[in-house]
Parts: sequence; C-alpha cells; structure tokens
Amino acid sequence: MVAFELSEEERMVQQVAHDFARKEIRPAAAYYDEREEVPYDIIKKAAAIGFGVTREGGLLEGASSSLLPSIMAEELSWGCAGIALAINSSGLAAAAIAATGSPAQRAQWLAAIASDGAAVHLGAMCLTEPDAGSDVANIQTTATRDGDDYVLNGEKQFITNGGIADVHVVFATEDRAKGWAGLGAYIVPAGTPGLTAGPAWRKMGIRASHTANVILSDCRIPAANKLGAAPAGGGGSGGPGALGALMTLERTRPVVGAYALGIGRAAYEYALDYAKQRVQFGKPIIKNQGIGFMLADMAMAVDSARLMVWRAAWMAGANAQYLQAEGSMAKCFASDMAMKVTVDAVQVLGGQGYMRDHPVEKWVRDAKIFQIFEGTNQIQRLVISRALEALPLRG
Repeated sequence: MVAFELSEEERMVQQVAHDFARKEIRPAAAYYDEREEVPYDIIKKAAAIGFGVTREGGLLEGASSSLLPSIMAEELSWGCAGIALAINSSGLAAAAIAATGSPAQRAQWLAAIASDGAAVHLGAMCLTEPDAGSDVANIQTTATRDGDDYVLNGEKQFITNGGIADVHVVFATEDRAKGWAGLGAYIVPAGTPGLTAGPAWRKMGIRASHTANVILSDCRIPAANKLGAAPAGGGGSGGPGALGALMTLERTRPVVGAYALGIGRAAYEYALDYAKQRVQFGKPIIKNQGIGFMLADMAMAVDSARLMVWRAAWMAGANAQYLQAEGSMAKCFASDMAMKVTVDAVQVLGGQGYMRDHPVEKWVRDAKIFQIFEGTNQIQRLVISRALEALPLRG
C-alpha cells in the first residue's frame, strides 16, 4: 500500500516551519534582499526553535522520517529562499563532517558550527574554485604535509558563509596525479593565519545568504584537522575521506529541490490569489482561459516537483539506490519548475508583476540559482543520462 498522507510528526514540522516562515521570514524578506545582509537575528530565532545546525540537535533530532528536511526546506523557502538558506547554511559543512569525520572530529567540529538562541555559529563547505565548478576533479587547492601539519594554498569561489564561518571545510588535493584518490577534506577554523576572504559577491538573488571567495595562503593547520585521517596511534582510518563527503551531495539534492519547490509554490499561490481578485472586462482574470490554463499548468508542475522531491528523500532514508539518479532528477525538475512558474507568475500579474511592490520579481531572481548551484541542471541531466545508460536492457 502506498500512502500519501503525512504522519503526525511530518505535519507538526510542516506547520511549525510554515508558521515561522509566515511570521518571521516573509515580513523581513524584502529588507534583507535590498540590503544583502546576513539575517543573524532570524537565524537566532530559528535556532531557538530547532532549525539549522543547533546545539540541542535541532527540530529533526531523532526524527523517524527522511522527508522532514525537505518538508522544512520547502516551508522556509516559501518565506524567502535567501533567508532559508542562511538558516540552514551550515548544513553542507555539517554533512561533510558527519559523513567523514572520526567520532572525535564530529564531536568537536559539529559543536563548533552549532547555533542557539543566544549565538550564531556558521560552517562553510569550500569546494568550488575559479577553474573547478562542476569539474570537481580539477581542484587546484593543495594540501602539503609538513610534519604534524598540513599547509593549504589555493582559492575557493562562491562559498556560502565564506570568510564569516566559524569552521571552513576545505577540499584540497595532496596529489593531483591520483585524481579523486588524492583529494582530502580539511577543517580550517576561523582566525587561522593564511585564511582570508574576498568581498561578498553581489548576487542576482538569495541575497540574504552570504557568498564570498576564500583564499588560503600558506594556511597551516594540524594534521588532525584532516577529515577521515587515521587517528593518533594508528587503528585505521577515521572516516571514508573526501570522496565520501562528495557522495553525500547526491543524497542532499532532494533538499535543494525542496528549496526550489518552496519558491515555485509561493509564486503559484500569489499568482492564483491575484488572478481571483484582479478584474478586467468585468470578470476576474482567472476566468479567462489564457490565465486559467497557465495556473493549471503551474499547479501541476508544483505538485509534480513535490512528488519527485519526496520520493528521492524517501529513497535516501531507506538507503535505496538511486538507479536512475533520482536525487538529480528531483533537484533538476524542481529548479526548472521554479524558474518557469516564477516567470509565469510575473506574466499573470502583468505590469504589476514587474514592479518591486510585489514579491514575484524577487522570486524569479531567487529561483535562477537553483538551476546552477549544487550541480548545474546540465550536469544533472548528464548524471541522469549516464545512470539510464547503465541500466540493463529490458526483457
């Protein structure tokens, strides 16, 4: 039997997240979009409830459903994708530490990026470089062993929380000739000599999320800061290493799709309400087939994206293999949906939609990045096509 009804636990998280988005995020969305500032006050309030990486484990601690991160992401992004990303901006760094760190590393560094209602602590996952975006194997940043230390040199680009994070998880190569096998992930705490950041990038959308380059110049860290390194005294590896951290990205892609879903849903709902109230030629414009059909397509697209996101999230929780790259499917479809639906929402509103008095123009700007980051949608299609190619012939 297949059930589509949410459990009591899932409905509770959905309602708490929606209420927070409605009361705290939406009223502040235009302010932070205009000023391009990190919403520290909202991050604190969110941490007090249990959103993001928190000291008490968060709202999802001990949760039985793998859908919950996606449900939460959709609702917070419905409020504002930039603020939602700022709240959960430490998640990728936390995932890398949790997936590859030794027990001691997890205990130390996850605590270092955990926020609460009194203080905000941030993590940054430093992967992308000027010449290594989707081509991760081309990472140029180097990590050179020097006695009991590693010395890091290179530049990371477009890093969320870059330079303002308490902990940077930096991907670097110890031996480029070894390709993937030469990559490592290294913990670089804030204040480490040789760690500097460029100015914050001025972005088209998601402006409440801080983005900057991170420069590493003879940046020296203890060898113990390598994630997955063998613990002192031997005894084997502390974790699966950098490749294991990168493999977590496929399992987090449904959540990226959920952020896009929240934007698309917000735009669809706003356009629907507007079309019911806007009167032209003596009747609400939704009664015009041209508008009604657009809204019908928007509704189908939003629901289809949610089903794909939830399926991929369920598969991740069940440790089901993504034989058709279902994680990439969810991210790709949902972000394409968000882009089309937000543009159509502007069209439904007409001239009003083009004005900043309405939020739909902001949602268009926010939606675009989801087709680009966490693997461009062209790369996602490549991943999907290769997965399909590998399937056995059907008898």
